[in-house]
Amino acid sequence: MRVQMTVNGKAVSGEVAPETLLAQFLRENLRLTGTHIGCDTSQCGACVVLCGGKSVKSCTMLAAQAEGADITTIEGMESPGGELHPLQEAFRQNHGLQCGFCTPGMVMSAADLLRQNPSPSEEEIRHWLEGNICRCTGYHNIVKAVQAVAAAK
Repeated sequence: MRVQMTVNGKAVSGEVAPETLLAQFLRENLRLTGTHIGCDTSQCGACVVLCGGKSVKSCTMLAAQAEGADITTIEGMESPGGELHPLQEAFRQNHGLQCGFCTPGMVMSAADLLRQNPSPSEEEIRHWLEGNICRCTGYHNIVKAVQAVAAAK
């Protein structure tokens, strides 16, 4: 079947099997490998992308379900001039990443949180990111990065 959607501001389409996951389509068809696949069971959050501005785990969404949708991946977060998105920069400045595997999903989840709640408390940030697993940082610096962006608004 053929799917069409907008990914990072560009119209894209491709032939996929009906069971193709959105994460697979992004990584394999579009070569947007910043969307990581860590578990295939919706547990880790490494595959989070924005679909219509809302965070979704792309390993549990079929590509066909994204038909006509506006998808943003981590690659679409930087500015057209190549500057990092404020969340990406805050993760860098606050040492909110180590191995980096969870970082794309964390950034995308945090972007949705800040869209919905521009001034979240530490507890709200931690609750929102519960669906994203980080095995390296202990979350403290990730929370600091989100707080830094919220404080700058």
